Amino acid sequence: MVSLALMMGTMGTALASPLYPLYQALWHLLPSQITYIFVAYMFGCLATLLFLGRTSNSIGYLRTLQVGLVFITVGLVISVYASNALILSLGRFIIGIASGLMTTSALLGLMYTVPKSHQQIAPQLSSMITAVGFGLGPLIGGLIAQFSEYPLVSPYLPVILGAVVCFFGLFWVQSPTFTVQPFSLSPKLLRPEVQYHQLFLIVGFTAFSAFAAFSLFASLSPSFVSDILPWHGPLVSGSAITSILIISAVVQYFARAIPANQCLNYGLITLILSLGILALCMLFQLSIFFFISDFLVGIGHGLTLIGAFGLIYAMTTTENRAAVMSTYLFIGYLGTIVPIVAVGYLADHFGLSFAVISFCIAIGILCFYLWFSHQSSTPLTLNMKKP
Repeated sequence: MVSLALMMGTMGTALASPLYPLYQALWHLLPSQITYIFVAYMFGCLATLLFLGRTSNSIGYLRTLQVGLVFITVGLVISVYASNALILSLGRFIIGIASGLMTTSALLGLMYTVPKSHQQIAPQLSSMITAVGFGLGPLIGGLIAQFSEYPLVSPYLPVILGAVVCFFGLFWVQSPTFTVQPFSLSPKLLRPEVQYHQLFLIVGFTAFSAFAAFSLFASLSPSFVSDILPWHGPLVSGSAITSILIISAVVQYFARAIPANQCLNYGLITLILSLGILALCMLFQLSIFFFISDFLVGIGHGLTLIGAFGLIYAMTTTENRAAVMSTYLFIGYLGTIVPIVAVGYLADHFGLSFAVISFCIAIGILCFYLWFSHQSSTPLTLNMKKP
């Protein structure tokens, strides 16, 4: 039930991505307005991370999951009845709050509910379930929208139903005893010890780059894919988004035995290649380059995230790990906002191709700098243990 609840929460977050061209045509939206709708979700996540990140310590992971399911249902219902971009953005913001609550509480829930023989890999299980949920959202949304008479209503209904079922199903899950902490809205972000500050910045901005690359596909690829691929419709763009996260989940599973340092290096190199190929795709309008870039983004996303997690685990202790992880996620989530809004602005004024190519160059240079900087910081991590 905990895993299913997490999957419902993550499915709802990415469900709208293949529907953006339909909203754009219906409401005559500019590319920048599509990016605003997309990043509204991330603002909800950031708000939760900053002010509600310790809710599970106050009311328990089960009640937090149920609160998240209520929020996800409300956000999806608002999306169903949205009549303009502002109302849809409000629904997306509420969905972001739900996602932030459910991601953190589900990690705790899995640690309590998975068999003892698998408890050590509960964080990896949470990461893979999250990736699968994110991936299924646009696939299911695109599939239903492709063949539905009401493509802006029908895709939301199965996830709303699933969230309601999970909400009541969690009442049958036994709640573990825990020490209740006073509820607090005060932000709690923290860096690791001083000797790891440089490495932590590298890890944080690697997440920034990986999240930005995926967010470009999730927010604007449904718009530019119609000019590149011979196939059209929500199912095509939804499949492109889904493939990134499914590939990421598979890579994370098989890369568990690779040292974290190497995963980070391989991931950054793969992201650089994927962004370069995407820039060539936009420049020459070659569909084969889109598929290669999409595939490589999935690999780079998985390698960088599993590597970053391993390094953070190694440079922290049980006392500061949660706060350091929150800081890491905060930096990463900024990658889903700042570069994407910039791409939307450039697309309005200079065209979508120019905006995407500029994004690829900027994030590619950042990835190269991070890779180069990581080479000099490697001696700091030679004695680190893998999670």
